[in-house]
Amino acid sequence: MVVHFTARQMELTPAIRSFCEKRLRSLEKLLGRASEVNLIVSAVKRRYRVEIQVKAKPSGLAIAEETHDLMGSLNLAFETLEKKIKKEKEKLREKKRRKGRERKQFQVTPELPVEEKKVIRSEDYSPKPMAVEEAMLLFDLEKKDVFLFRKANSEKWAVIYRRKDGNYGLIEPE
Repeated sequence: MVVHFTARQMELTPAIRSFCEKRLRSLEKLLGRASEVNLIVSAVKRRYRVEIQVKAKPSGLAIAEETHDLMGSLNLAFETLEKKIKKEKEKLREKKRRKGRERKQFQVTPELPVEEKKVIRSEDYSPKPMAVEEAMLLFDLEKKDVFLFRKANSEKWAVIYRRKDGNYGLIEPE
């Protein structure tokens, strides 16, 4: 990483230069492939302005902070730069994650031919009249899900079915 220092309307002391280099080294892990950093320090009417421009491969960053204190401006600028770098990295990471999700969601699956629904006749009924207990025994023997029978001493039909909880259900139309 190449660092260019520029001072406007003031002199850059070796202490300030070493402080900036130290802070940039600590941010170097976050910066990654940053090729060039421009650090511009200027003083105008008792106000210190610090600009940091980072030129990196995908895109660059630019930070500008201004306060009454030089070290305060530098600290504020480096903290802002760190926050911005972390935010950009998180955006990039989230963008990559979304691409993976979109790819998984929108995979083209070969469409299976839709078959028409057919009605299949079933012999799950008893034409002879019987009691509910007798119908339950026959229902258990045949191991069916639904059984239709005619009730004893009546012309009415009834249905026994197996419920999801394992019990039996009985439907008696009026």
